[in-house]
Amino acid sequence: MEFHSQQAIFMQIADLLTDGILERKWGADERIPSVREMAASIEVNPNTVMRAYTFLQDQDIIMNKRGIGFFVSSDSVSKIIKLKRAEFIVQEVPKIAKTLKLLNISFDEFEQMLNTSYSGKTN
Repeated sequence: MEFHSQQAIFMQIADLLTDGILERKWGADERIPSVREMAASIEVNPNTVMRAYTFLQDQDIIMNKRGIGFFVSSDSVSKIIKLKRAEFIVQEVPKIAKTLKLLNISFDEFEQMLNTSYSGKTN
């Protein structure tokens, strides 16, 4: 895994896991890789992975079944969507709004761009 410097590594690992849950790599009540398995696969210190797992556990996205491992919570998808929407609104929307203003792109024009992107068509 390649990490970028704008975000803490444990949060990038949390994003990797939440994206996997949203992509249905792991379903509700399914076991996710152990801390050691995850650390080895992405080549980071197990303590860093543990921080990510603790964060996700604090958000009720995963749960620890003592002696068995970590599992995806039954309502994890809705919690992830709520968390990621809040992050998007706080972090990305202001950047998008600033860029639209700087480039003099109207909301209608931006909406057309989004519709084109959603449909998979390019100009």
